[in-house]
Amino acid sequence: MFFGALGGAILAPQPAGAVSKEMIQLQQQVAQLLQGQQDLRTAVDTNSATLRTLVQQSLDSVGKMNGEMGVLQKTVQEVQANTGARIDTMTQQTQGLSDNLQDVQARVGKLSQQLTDMQNLLQSIDAKVSGGAPGAAAPGATVPGGPGATNAPGPGAAVPPISADTLYQNALRDYGTGNYSLAHQEFSDYIRNFPSNDLASNSQFYLGEIAYAQNDFKGAIAAYDDVLTNYPKSFKLEASLMKKGMAELELGMKASGIRDLREVARRYPTSEEAKRAQAKLREIGATTTSRPASH
Repeated sequence: MFFGALGGAILAPQPAGAVSKEMIQLQQQVAQLLQGQQDLRTAVDTNSATLRTLVQQSLDSVGKMNGEMGVLQKTVQEVQANTGARIDTMTQQTQGLSDNLQDVQARVGKLSQQLTDMQNLLQSIDAKVSGGAPGAAAPGATVPGGPGATNAPGPGAAVPPISADTLYQNALRDYGTGNYSLAHQEFSDYIRNFPSNDLASNSQFYLGEIAYAQNDFKGAIAAYDDVLTNYPKSFKLEASLMKKGMAELELGMKASGIRDLREVARRYPTSEEAKRAQAKLREIGATTTSRPASH
């Protein structure tokens, strides 16, 4: 009976006023939850849209920066390439100017020495003329050297020959002043009259220089070859080989010209001619040393 009464009390309906109050509170709580959920969704959507906008802006900025970096990199590469080419060109020009300056300095030194020698020679001649010149013979008078001899020089007359040094200095003087025709004759006379002198090879070299200056490159090559072949101890071997290579390039004989210029650098690596040969090789875009053959 006790349990029956207890179950009946439990299962008995609540008062109507109490149930309505609880339902209203529950509905209010549900409504508040739904509103909070809606507010949260709205905030999430707003934040998502803002985030998507920021991400898209960032992607656009990165893409723009990548494009600008590509253009900048290309510009830098072009500047580096142009700068490198200009530096190479300036280096070659500087090397050429240095070689030309050294050549001019060498020529000035030679001309100075020639001038000194000429002054000494003129002083010697003046001393001989003023100190021991005989008086002029009367017309028709005889002089020692043969019966009936006259003032006019003829066969057997005592005419002193020109010395080797004087002939060579005269030839150098005429070559230096551009009188190539007379200089050619004088250098040729020196070789013919003094073939065993040390300066005979120099004279042969200057015959090549005269031909080169007159754009007779074939004649220049022949003259330089004579120095290389006939004067193995000449002081002009380096210069002859170098100028031969230059003349060959002028004639379009590129292979032999490059070979001879490389040979100058190989045989005489410390000479000024080697520097000029290497500068010329760089000027025409050739390597200064030959590449070994591949096997």
